[in-house]
Amino acid sequence: MGFFDRFRRSRSAPIAAEHARTTVHPLPPGPPPLVGSSGIPGFAVIDVETTGLSANSHRVLELAIVRTDPAGRVLDEWVGRFNPEGPVGATHIHGIRDRDVAREPRFAQVLPEITARLAGAAIAGHNVRFDLAFLRAEYARAGWAMPHLPAACTLDHSRDHLPHLNRRRLFDCCAASGIRLDGAHSALGDARATAVLLASYLDPKYGCPPAANLLMLPDLGRQVSWPTAPGGVRPPAGLPDRVHRKITAEAAPPPAEPLVRLLEEFRLTDALDEGAPDGALSYLELLAEVLEDGVLTDGERAALLDLVGIYDLDDAAVAAAHRGFLLALAHEALDDGKVTRAERAELTHIAELLGVPTKVVTAVLDAAEHARHQRLSACLRPLPADWALGEPLRVGDKVVFTGCDDNLRNQLERRSEQLGVRVLGTVSSRTAILVTDGRFAGGKAEAAAEHGVRCVHPDAFVTLLDHLQPATAKPTPTVPRPRQHTSAPANVAPAGSSPAAVRAWARANGYDVGERGRLPAEVFDAYRRAQAATPQH
Repeated sequence: MGFFDRFRRSRSAPIAAEHARTTVHPLPPGPPPLVGSSGIPGFAVIDVETTGLSANSHRVLELAIVRTDPAGRVLDEWVGRFNPEGPVGATHIHGIRDRDVAREPRFAQVLPEITARLAGAAIAGHNVRFDLAFLRAEYARAGWAMPHLPAACTLDHSRDHLPHLNRRRLFDCCAASGIRLDGAHSALGDARATAVLLASYLDPKYGCPPAANLLMLPDLGRQVSWPTAPGGVRPPAGLPDRVHRKITAEAAPPPAEPLVRLLEEFRLTDALDEGAPDGALSYLELLAEVLEDGVLTDGERAALLDLVGIYDLDDAAVAAAHRGFLLALAHEALDDGKVTRAERAELTHIAELLGVPTKVVTAVLDAAEHARHQRLSACLRPLPADWALGEPLRVGDKVVFTGCDDNLRNQLERRSEQLGVRVLGTVSSRTAILVTDGRFAGGKAEAAAEHGVRCVHPDAFVTLLDHLQPATAKPTPTVPRPRQHTSAPANVAPAGSSPAAVRAWARANGYDVGERGRLPAEVFDAYRRAQAATPQH
């Protein structure tokens, strides 16, 4: 029996998947709790569907609350829709139309019921800061002050329980955990799945043991004092100054073409490897989702500015996050050995959307290509003593094919690109080799003669590939950094060296490191010592 079947429980009055009008359900007397459950709420798992991304200017359309006991067993669930007093926004995502909520109550009218549902429990959600920011904004609009709430984010905890994931959307985490996600992008469907995901984190028999700070949240939730009427809430006595500052900040009003392939395939943790702050992971996940359609509207741009406040990112952290995001995408684009015009256009487009100077794209691609060349050059063997084919072929060299057998040409082109040799369609002064069997003397052969480009038979080219040599040493391209200083994790690449360069050095020197993922601190320390011991010319 899977986690969904073990922990999910339907209410006595099921909610239809499609309906013209969803009503707010009162607190039920409820059936007895699940076997083994204390019956005491431990977590209130929440999910919101909204008219947009900005808690400051958009509204909550739908809220679901699934209450569980401290072990994650579902006690009851509740869902309500609200009249947003304006357009509903992206119907194609949440499925809610204007007429579906035209006669629903306003959020403020149901606020006492929502408070009763949340009181006495810790909050949980997937990217929970986003949901809480919208709830806090709705409370503020109604003149109520939401208290500081202990909260668990299943996205953040997925780094411990599901460390292998590239993306960490609710869909990704559920798929990796074997959890059904029924009714995705409906508040109740997402809240139910999040509750099951949370239960898997809480079960010591499932994956790694639950974190101590996760287990203590239900007790903290029971200590929270909730308001019973509009007005302020006094924080509990005896809290450290650090917590008081956090409470004050959270109680304040929220601060004022197609990219699907790249965004689906790149790993968020690669952005962290490239210098994005650890605290930016949730922000970057939302950023990736916003950018998937290749459009960033003025409303979405304003919403992202609000999200920066939600995730406590200063200007330097945002600049570092955007740069790391862009650099990770550039590495992804280069993984197949080349960057197509379409991919370059996509990266330039992303830079423009994020307010990053477009010249950074060129620098990013140069740095990513340089790092790839270093990685591919790391384990190449020297030329044999009896080498007789003249200048060797090197990683990063540009070659052109003409007049060869089609099957052989396709094989050689694929192998060349896998090894880091660029295959181009036209001959220029920067072409290293024209591969030809001599049967066809066309424009490429004439251009090769004009530019003094070396011509090589396919058989000889196979030998050149077999004895490929490291890329010609060039200065390491630098990518413009954020103007403001931002703190970074201790295990970052030394100045002037990309993580890919450190990774290539580590593998060449016997360290057991993979192609991706964060490198251990001891590898960076060893690299620094080796660089310091190397004479500089």
